[in-house]
Amino acid sequence: QVQLVESGGDLVQPGGSLRLSCTTSGFTFRESAMRWYRQAPGKEREFVAHIGMDGNTIYQDSVKGRFTISRDNAKNTLFLQMNNLKPEDTAMYLCTIARSTYWGRGTQVTVSS
Repeated sequence: QVQLVESGGDLVQPGGSLRLSCTTSGFTFRESAMRWYRQAPGKEREFVAHIGMDGNTIYQDSVKGRFTISRDNAKNTLFLQMNNLKPEDTAMYLCTIARSTYWGRGTQVTVSS
């Protein structure tokens, strides 16, 4: 069955960096576009970044220049490198197969001094 497991979330100070990972199984990763979303308490889930099968990327405006989505097809793993983190980046971060109903459970990122 399809499994998506996020990791790497933590408490970090403003300006800090984190690298999130999403390990996957149960589907053909290299043939799947992947996305990161995030959801803060009391807010709707929002799109963060997309990476296509060809490596083409799309970002939400608020993270452009700070976040980088990437993938390792040999390891069936999706990444999100987050730099210059801001308090407003605090949220549960989730990975998903693009245009599917498959989601991980998420990893918590908290940006606070």
